[in-house]
Amino acid sequence: MEILLVWLQPLNDWLENPAAAQMGFAALLGLAIFTLLIALTMVVMGASDPLRRRLRSLEVSGSDGTASTESGLHEWLGPMGERLVPTKEETRSRIAQELRRAGKRSPGAINLFFGVRLLLTVVPPLVMLLVLPFLRIPLNVGALLIACLAIAGYLLPRFWLERAIKQRSKLLSRGLPDALDLLVVCSEAGLGLGAAIQRVARDLEISHPELADELHLYTLQMRAGMDNRTALRDLEERTGVDDIRGLVTTLLQSMRFGSSIAMTLRLFAVELRDKRTQQAEERAAKVSTKMLFPLIFCILPSFMLVTLGPPILGVIAAFSRNGL
Repeated sequence: MEILLVWLQPLNDWLENPAAAQMGFAALLGLAIFTLLIALTMVVMGASDPLRRRLRSLEVSGSDGTASTESGLHEWLGPMGERLVPTKEETRSRIAQELRRAGKRSPGAINLFFGVRLLLTVVPPLVMLLVLPFLRIPLNVGALLIACLAIAGYLLPRFWLERAIKQRSKLLSRGLPDALDLLVVCSEAGLGLGAAIQRVARDLEISHPELADELHLYTLQMRAGMDNRTALRDLEERTGVDDIRGLVTTLLQSMRFGSSIAMTLRLFAVELRDKRTQQAEERAAKVSTKMLFPLIFCILPSFMLVTLGPPILGVIAAFSRNGL
């Protein structure tokens, strides 16, 4: 808090001068209007480009229903974010990989991500700057709010992406045991690995749609002519789940050494079931420790107040009657 006051002290000294405060507010307003004009220019240039419109229409027509519902966002925010995409191939590939793990596999997902980041970084501070003259708050507080809104708008898409990756990974891990059991049954019934995964993907569409979508994409890659090992590696990189990584490694080793895939899947299913049992036992062992803090800070004060409150009040009343 003291460091913040030290940093805000020059701002307070500068805002004590009315002429300097008005000049600073006019400069911030001009900067906001200039940024808004640049953003509108980028949107108009992107929307008026016939080549980009044609490519976007082909992309939407060739994608699924999810891409068609997001075509409006791609049309307006895609050109804005296209100019903010990092130039480094490593950074661009890393962000694209994270978007794939979050379930966003459209070609314009990275442009949309940076477009949303630009929108959240510019629009809320601009709205606050326009509303600030009508609010009865000091200018230093208003400037701090504008800065906080800009920082929050810049960081919010990143937090959403990390949360989406974590949530999707949890859903994929939750549906993997059922998929393994079905794979074992299909493999022992005589189906090959590709046909078994296709059948499992069709059976899991209602109970585990995320995992079914990934398995269905694997079957589409196989139909398109991709090698079996390459498709499995892509499934591993696309999901980023440790259990799926272990499954892919086990299947690749089974293909390499020529062992039975059905027996390999059964052994991996047993190991995964034991791992889930150990995780459940670990969580159950942590319950007593986690319950200690609510007992101490929530239940124990209420219990002490109920049990010791009346005697303490009686002692206070006795002392007051005796004049003490």
